[in-house]
Amino acid sequence: MASNLLKGTAILTIGLFLSKALGLLYVIPFYAMVGDESVNLYQYAYIPYNLALAVAVSGAPLAISKFVSKYNALGDYATGRKLMKSGMLLMSVTGLLTFIALFALAGPIASLVIKDEEQIFNVEDIASVIRWVSFALLAVPLLSISRGFMQGYQKFEPTSVSQLIEQIVRIVFVLVGTFVVVNLLGLSPNIAVKFAVFAAFIGAIAGLWSLYYYWKKYRDEFNYLLTNSPPAGSLPLKQIYKEILTYALPFVLVGTINPLYQFVDMITFNDAMKSIGLSSISDQLLGKLNFLTHKVVMIPVMVATGFSMALISIITSYYAKNDQQGITRSLDQTYQIMLFLTIPMATGLIVLNTEIYQFLYKFDVSGANILAAYAPVAILFAMFTVTAAILQGIDYHKWIVFSALLGLLIKMILNIPLIKLFETNGAILATAIGYATAVGINLFIIKKVLNYKSQMVIRRVILILIFNAIMFLGVWLTSKGLNALHVPVGRWQALLYVLIGTGVGMLIYGFLSFKSGLAQRLFGERLSRIAKRFGFGG
Repeated sequence: MASNLLKGTAILTIGLFLSKALGLLYVIPFYAMVGDESVNLYQYAYIPYNLALAVAVSGAPLAISKFVSKYNALGDYATGRKLMKSGMLLMSVTGLLTFIALFALAGPIASLVIKDEEQIFNVEDIASVIRWVSFALLAVPLLSISRGFMQGYQKFEPTSVSQLIEQIVRIVFVLVGTFVVVNLLGLSPNIAVKFAVFAAFIGAIAGLWSLYYYWKKYRDEFNYLLTNSPPAGSLPLKQIYKEILTYALPFVLVGTINPLYQFVDMITFNDAMKSIGLSSISDQLLGKLNFLTHKVVMIPVMVATGFSMALISIITSYYAKNDQQGITRSLDQTYQIMLFLTIPMATGLIVLNTEIYQFLYKFDVSGANILAAYAPVAILFAMFTVTAAILQGIDYHKWIVFSALLGLLIKMILNIPLIKLFETNGAILATAIGYATAVGINLFIIKKVLNYKSQMVIRRVILILIFNAIMFLGVWLTSKGLNALHVPVGRWQALLYVLIGTGVGMLIYGFLSFKSGLAQRLFGERLSRIAKRFGFGG
């Protein structure tokens, strides 16, 4: 089962990585076409959309995956199929209702954002892009339930591939539509942004098509298991949905928590900046925080998201069988590999912030500084995602709700005072304190409930931190040396410096990890054999 965790995580993480990478890279030409001001309008649409989306579907894939995995482990394949049939109808209704709600509330939401006439956009600008993005809610719920059903059968490839196809089609629509509107028709970039946010609906349709392909591919296997399953009639739909709702509410909260933090920034940032006389630049700084740098910072989090999506069904299976040893082994593996991968990624963003921001967008000291300050919070995002997944797997849902809401409350209380003191960094600090509180509570409950103690994990995490400190120093010296020789001019010189710095970091981190034997212990026998060929022990 541990190999299933690694395999499932690898498939999901690769798909998420490619999807996130594309979701970041397309911003480069999009930013160039619509300009510095209009790109900020994009994030005003996506924050309320992400909230509505999370309410509509964020709980579905993991909750359904957990439900289906649980009954499949008991040999009852009919109950999961029964859920799938009725769930398609239910999620269609949910999507329709959230679409209507977001479309109708676009104006009031926009009114919360606009605090001063000095701001770049007006209420109608923001309301219109929110309405255009809301159409995606009609299709995404069906996509969500289909992914969850297949994950319950340990089929992770459909989720990964459908996410990738969804992203590719969306990006093509964004870039082609923007090019036509701005370059061929000569219309306002704000109109292009409307087409760009509507692309979420087009991408979701493409994702549904890819999942239908996988359904046909696995249909015979699913039907064979169904024919050998006891009838599902013993568990009524009311009981099924009661159980799903129990699972889904914490998943919804986990799915909404990051957009909720962003929404707090969205409705408080401009007001706080106005109070210190910075209203004229608040739109731009908020766009850098909630859209431009946020996209970059979320890349390390994809590793944790991949783990959590694979971990839910596997931890649930162990828990249903009362296999304490299996749970402990999975936790050991998850914590170590997740931190082994996410910490160096965040470290790289910190030390190469200027070059990364210049490559993706343009040379901008304030944007690069925001990226450097925001990057460490990615580790907290990742830890919250994984610890929440563990609590979900062992049915401690109430504690997820408690820790997440307490963290959000702390964010709400601290946000305006900290923004007034530290401007954009204040919003980042409030987010970090809120997430750190939630993660601390989750770790305490996991330790207490599962009696989980692992000195080995603590020692290895300390080792990972030491390796990252050495890597940071090496990359920092490399960056300083390159800039002393020649300050990068333009995007492609900045990319060259990023590649050189990343290469140095990977060599240092890789050498230390192999030389110490840490990489071999984390990733198994195959890596150990490869390491021995290159003269590394362990």
